[in-house]
Amino acid sequence: MSDVTKEAIEAALKTYVEPSLGRDLVGAACVKGIEIEGGQVKVKVVLGFPANGVIDIIQGELRDRIAAVPGVTDAQVDVSWKVVAHSVQKSLKPIDNVKNIIAVASGKGGVGKSTTAVNLALALSAEGARVGILDADIYGPSQPRMLGISGRPESKDGNSLEPMNSYHLQAMSIGFLIDEETPMIWRGPMVTQALEQLLNDTNWADLDYLVIDLPPGTGDTQLTLAQKVPVSGAVIVTTPQDIALLDARKGLKMFQKVEVPVLGIVENMSIHICSKCGHEEHIFGSGGGQSMAEQYGVDLLGSLPLDIHIREETDSGKPTVVAQPDSRVTQIYREIARKTAAKLSLQAKDYAAKFPRIVIQNN
Repeated sequence: MSDVTKEAIEAALKTYVEPSLGRDLVGAACVKGIEIEGGQVKVKVVLGFPANGVIDIIQGELRDRIAAVPGVTDAQVDVSWKVVAHSVQKSLKPIDNVKNIIAVASGKGGVGKSTTAVNLALALSAEGARVGILDADIYGPSQPRMLGISGRPESKDGNSLEPMNSYHLQAMSIGFLIDEETPMIWRGPMVTQALEQLLNDTNWADLDYLVIDLPPGTGDTQLTLAQKVPVSGAVIVTTPQDIALLDARKGLKMFQKVEVPVLGIVENMSIHICSKCGHEEHIFGSGGGQSMAEQYGVDLLGSLPLDIHIREETDSGKPTVVAQPDSRVTQIYREIARKTAAKLSLQAKDYAAKFPRIVIQNN
């Protein structure tokens, strides 16, 4: 009879802290089954976030730890992932066919928010999720250019729009409906109504995540998003520069006030590496994103370099994650995507879909 116990296996599994989650898989409730037969051990792990890029690494780490338990002769680990819907603001209900909405925001313009949003969406897709992106910047839509999409969206029923597709992303933007050089001379109410229509009247097809690229600031659009759009979590983009951090703090506090969880901060343009000599320089200062994360008790999801290729590739309609899938910058975007989705997976789940709808009829 084997001396291997479930407790011993759990103890071994707890020694591995999964980098994206920042905690062990037992504590994160990802271990779904432990079977012990003599010295043979089978463990089933289901992650709550897309992780195609690291599943083999996690399997290897867990297998090694189980194999080291006295009495174990064979260790088998099955790691998979499944994205579920997470809870949103109390007064709202999730949108059909969209499990989770992630808002990407910044306090001020010029910090690379749209570039981060599109690469985050593409990175989530590269990790295996079904992803869409909504360009909520009505005055300055940039996603059509960044995704290399031209043309108009179809409407099969005359009431709703079919999302445009590029690089396996479903996309919608006011930029698809107007000429690129036409200015949107609209007042606030028209803008917020347009945002709601773009979101609700698009036939999103079974999305795990919808990334919303918000305009900078904390104005009408952000307020509409907070009050009328069921958001599961937000990501704040900033640069290390003091003036950007000042505005990023306002964005973070706004989400906290409207009960949208801030999943973390992305520090953009954190370091410049000279393309000629390799010299590294902190042009916009250093450590700002980290200190802001520590101050507000949120995670620094990642730091991205000031790199000419990121700008060139998004301008040409082929963002870095698809243009250079094996580059270090893409690796950072995918790490940010996994961390964002992992932090979201630890949030409360949405159980509304599991309850039957009660309809009272007068007979």
